[in-house]
Formats: sequence, C-alpha cells, structure tokens
Amino acid sequence: MSWTLSNSSLKEQDLLNLESIFALGNGYLGVRGNFEEGYGEDGTSIRGTYQNAFHDIVDICYNEKHHAFPETEQKLLNSVDAQTVQLFFGEEDERFSLLSGEILSYERLLHLDDGFSERIIHWKSPLGKEIKLHFRRLVSFVYRELYVIDITINPVNFSGAVKIVSTINGDVTNYVNTHDPRISSSHAKRLQVNQIGFEDEYIYVTAKTLQSKLQTACVSRHSLDGCLKKREISKDEAKINVTMTCSLQTPLHFTKWNVYTDTLRHNGNLLNKAIKLHCSLKNAEFHNLLTLQKQYLRSFWEKADIKISGDHSLQEAIRFNLYQMLQAVGQDSVSSIAAKGLTGEGYGGHYFWDTEIYMLPVFLMTEPKLARQLLLFRYYTLPAARKRAKEMGHSQGALYPWRTICGTECSSYFPSGSAQYHISGDIAFSYIQYYLVTSDFDFMKEYGIELVVETARLWIDVGHYHESKFKIDAVTGPDEYTCIVNNNYYTNAIAKHNLLWAYKLYKLLKEKDWIAFYELSLKLRISDVEADQWKTAGEAMYLPYDETLNINPQDDTFLQKAVWDFSNTPKENYPLLLHYHPLTLYRYQVCKQADTVLAHFLFEGEQDFETIKNSYDYYEKITTHDSSLSSSIFSIMAAKIGYHEKAYHYFIETARLDLDNSHGNTKDGLHLANMGGTWMVILYGFAGLRLKETGLTLQPKIPKQWQELSFRLQYQGRLLEIQIDQTQVRLSLLEGEPLQIKLFNQDVMIEKNKQFSALI
Repeated sequence: MSWTLSNSSLKEQDLLNLESIFALGNGYLGVRGNFEEGYGEDGTSIRGTYQNAFHDIVDICYNEKHHAFPETEQKLLNSVDAQTVQLFFGEEDERFSLLSGEILSYERLLHLDDGFSERIIHWKSPLGKEIKLHFRRLVSFVYRELYVIDITINPVNFSGAVKIVSTINGDVTNYVNTHDPRISSSHAKRLQVNQIGFEDEYIYVTAKTLQSKLQTACVSRHSLDGCLKKREISKDEAKINVTMTCSLQTPLHFTKWNVYTDTLRHNGNLLNKAIKLHCSLKNAEFHNLLTLQKQYLRSFWEKADIKISGDHSLQEAIRFNLYQMLQAVGQDSVSSIAAKGLTGEGYGGHYFWDTEIYMLPVFLMTEPKLARQLLLFRYYTLPAARKRAKEMGHSQGALYPWRTICGTECSSYFPSGSAQYHISGDIAFSYIQYYLVTSDFDFMKEYGIELVVETARLWIDVGHYHESKFKIDAVTGPDEYTCIVNNNYYTNAIAKHNLLWAYKLYKLLKEKDWIAFYELSLKLRISDVEADQWKTAGEAMYLPYDETLNINPQDDTFLQKAVWDFSNTPKENYPLLLHYHPLTLYRYQVCKQADTVLAHFLFEGEQDFETIKNSYDYYEKITTHDSSLSSSIFSIMAAKIGYHEKAYHYFIETARLDLDNSHGNTKDGLHLANMGGTWMVILYGFAGLRLKETGLTLQPKIPKQWQELSFRLQYQGRLLEIQIDQTQVRLSLLEGEPLQIKLFNQDVMIEKNKQFSALI
C-alpha cells in the first residue's frame, strides 16, 4: 500500500516534472527520469546524470567588484550520458517512440520499497508492428558506481529484425535559464571529452572539466538473452554507439551496465577502475541487483518508515519524500546533500544551510551514520571556513559559505548570500543535535568541539557590546526579503546557542578527557579566559523584543517599515523575487519564509508561550512562503500553539509539493529541504517531539483527518516506536536499555517488551 508511485502522462510539461520525480540516485550517482529513447527532435528535456560534488569552477563577473567578493563559483556538472538506448524494428527501421504510433497501454512506476523504476508499454508502430516493452532501471545502493538499464522486448504481431542502439554520449550541457535566478543563466558547456573507445566488451567515454580539471569515466557493457546476428561499434568525437541486430521471434532481454568513476573519489586510472568494477559484477544478473536493492531498502524502511492511516495520498507522499532524501545523501568526505539532491540543476548543485536545519534531522533519528557523514563534510571544509572568515575581515573563527560544493563561497549576491552568517551557527547547531541524539562524545572530541569552538569565535569577532548587551550588526537572517540588518532575532538566537555550547563542551572535555583537552587547547590555543568570554557573550546576547506587540521583532528596524500591500499584489507576481527588485522588497515588512518563527521552533525555551503565539500571528500575515522551506515551520509552530487546522493546512502544502508541482519548478529538481520539513512536521509538529538536553519530550495530537500515525526513531542507542491515534499514544522500546522520556510533561519509563500507553 502506497509503496509504488504511478503515472501515465505524456504531456510535455508533465514529462519535464516527471524527470525529477522519477529520478534515481544513491548519494553518489543521480540519473533523471528521462526516457531511454528520448522524446524526439522537437521534445524538450533536461537530460541529466550527476555525480555528487563533481563540479567545474566558473568565473563570476562583476561590473563593480569589491574586496572578498568571490571570484569564482562551483557548478555541479551534467556528466556523461549513458541513458540512451534506441530500438528499431523491421526492415524499415521503425524507431520506437512514445510520441509516435499508437500507445495501446502505458504505465510508469517508481517502487519505493524495491528501489527501481519501470515503464510498461504496449505500442503499435505507425506501420502496425505491435510490441510490448518493459523498461527497468536501477541506481544501486550497494555498488554506488553502478547504474543499470534492463529492457524486455516482447513481439505481439511482429517477427523480424530488431536493432538495439546503445550510446554513451560525452557531448552534454547543463540546463540554463536566463529568467530565473534559481537556475544558472550561463556556463552550459563545461565538460570536454578526453577519450572515447572500446576494449573487449566495454565501451567508454572519459571526460574532464574545463577549469577544476576533475575527470570522470563512464564504462558500459551489455548482456543479451536473444539471437544476436551482428554487433557493430561506431563513434565520433563525442559519443560511441553499439548496435546489436537481433532476430525477434520470442521475448528478448537486454541489459546495459554502466559504471562511473571520478577523480574526487577514485585514485589512479579511472578507466581501469571502472573496468575492474565491471569485472567484479560479471556474473551478476539484474534480478540479483533487485534483491540486493530490496534488502538495503528493507533495512532503511524498518527504521525510517512513517505510517499514516486514513490518507493514501499523504502516505504516498511521505514515503516518496523519504526515499528521495535517501537517494540524495552524500556518503563520502567530499559530498553532502544539494538543495535539489541529484534530481536536477536548480541552485547549481550547491549545499546550503538547508542540509543542517531541514535534512540532517531526518537521518539523525533514522540513520545516524548518514548524519555523521554529513557532519564530517562540514568538518573537512573547516579550513576553508577559517580562510573565509579572514577574507571577510575577521581576526578569528570560521565563517561557512552560504552556498558551496567544495567549501568556498559561491554566492555572488552578498546581501542575501554571504551576509547570512547564521549558517555557521546552523552547522554548529547540527553538531550539538547529533551529540544529544547519539551521546557520541568520541565524535565530538575528534571533530565536533573544534568546529563548535571555531564558529563561536566568529560571533565574538562579529558582535559587540552595547548597553551591556551583546549585539550583532549587518547580517541577513533566513528571510531573504529582508537583508543587511542589525540584530536579526534568528541569528542572535543561534549565535547564543553556539556560544553557550562552546563553553559547555570545553568544560565537558576538560572534565572527561584531560589528555584530549590538553591537545585541543594546544591546537586551537584556547584558554579558560576565552571560554569564559563565550559564556559571557552568550548570556548577554540581545534578543529583540517589542513590548507593545509582545512579539520578537525580526530585527532592529523591521517593525518601522511599511507593510507590503498584499491585497493589491497580483497572484501571478508570486514569487515576489521574480517580479520586484530586491531593494523594493527590503523596504517593506514582507517575509519570504519563516525567520523569527523558525527561531521560536529551534529555541522555544527563549520566550514564553504568549510571545511565541503573538509572534506567529504577526508574521503569518506578512509571510509569502515563496520559499519551500517556510510552510513546514509554520505547520510545526501552529501545532504547538494549538492551531490544528492551520497546522494541517501548512502540512498539506509541504507534503506533496513536488508530486503536485505546487511551486511550479519541479522540473529543475526536487525540493529536498521541504521533504525534510515534511518529516519534521510529523515528528515535531503532530507528535510534539522535542529534543532537549534533558532528554526527549512528546506532546502528540494528530490531525482529525488521520486514524493513526506511527513511526520509529533512534535515540542514544535505542530504537523506539511511537503509535498515536485520536484517543491514545503507545510507546514501545524495540532495542536498547530502558529510557525515561517526558510525555505531556510527565516522566514515563519505557522498557523493552513492555508497551506504555496513555490517553490523549
């Protein structure tokens, strides 16, 4: 039930969106859901294959360039294309296409539990040849360099010749759009073919980037169960084809095995590495891969699945979102999760704060090892963050780039980019969350404390004391419609958290491991005096408050501005960023997304309930939710406040955002952070989960539209299952030692094999 996504549309705009929705990936390799045979010469497609973090460096041009403006940016590249397989039938060489002839039946499926996609087709050619085709494709979670296409050809009223033309194409470009700032408007062609050829049963293309000089290799081999009459190889400067001519009398089974390597992850000769990987899989068959894929996903779903009784559409969406997030998460030292994952080219394949605040929490409580890997990526780019702080005029600390792939700043528009200093606090926050969930002090000792200390040092350098309060000027918060402000509430709140935890961790290390403390103190030149400065600044942090409205202003001057004229803004002018100059937006009270409301979610202990409620009411009226990051936070906080209908309304907006293309840009890639936000709404909103230094708390109340909600989570070496219906909550400890949690503000003990239940 709800494990299979199905679609049969062949409309051009739908096909573009479905390329993102039916994308497959494994964290390293991502392949958009393009048709193997293409759409024909007149069809529009964003044909893409991506290797996480495989990028080129492109120059940023400024008419007026100032100090520390980044001179270059990284851009995720569309890599060598191995998707193409074309079929020709009969002496007339009628080419199979879903856009010609007659489609007698067609269904496209994405199997979320089995990890593959398929197209099942009954087609009649323009000349009347009737064929049944079954396309299956899989990007392996077990063999991360492997992507496989499997095709079964079944004749209905036709017997004769069939030609299978399989291609590797190195002549690829990135998608550009001059009218949308979220998509690159230049630098389409950044990959050059190095080698092209064949060796024994393998065909290959190797290529390199123009400026970063990264290299990649794609090697394909083919297996065929059928009568092969002839095999020919042809090539030009950019692509290589294998043409297999067969006699089609009975069903024919063809498989294309594609292996990708690159210099970011593979040492030595990339071509030899890829061939060696092929050799290790020589005896594998497609059904073997399907079995391994299913086993991998069974392990994932046992911990990550969320079950919603009473709404099939939402159940489908939740599983789709979790599956796509799993396909996107980088699992090596050079990659993370891009804003669009590996499903499209929106935002240039860059990593943002989205990863830490919206995506990492999902893995933190379902697959902590994956969360750990995401944190390590930020640790490995800590030297670049230190360097960036120096470039920006700071004498100490680490300033993480607003958008990046390899650790350097890619944001050419600093007011809503580099000025978002909160990203350094966001990353520190994620390390602290990891520690609270896992109690992995060894990880913090080796990696985390250093990062939390260096980000804390940044705030000391950025901020200053004024009227006995510690204040931070000239930054931008999460709301990108309000830029370069003093004392952004969110930024100050996360800086406070960063500073106080730096002090706590410093003291904790000193207490638990003197040798490690001594070594780190020498390495970072930390003293008790400096640690006390973090504590003093954190405790003195200024958090703006307006006594008249009893709310937290978004910044020092936000409430002084005129409110945006929403009633006279045409619907077609949203999102506002595509229709108004940034300065116009900056002069009004109008929010792109949750800002202060987000701070109230992350740091709800900073304010009383009444202030949080008043702030929510105020900002809801002036927030456009032009960012896909916004609705989930408003849903979570609506649930906390008791606005249950609003909570459900905002949740619906997040859950099927890509499946329903509600933001109109699914074609550019899926909204991965929104998907993480959907998970957060369920756990933090409807289940009322909070992760605190003192432990877990729950205050569940599910929407009236649902019969039951159940999910599992990992916490401090334990596996918990939580089931909530309209009248009661049931808590089970599936693995680990007994655990005390707070349910409806009452302490309860959960023990293995003893389900605890309570009325709601």
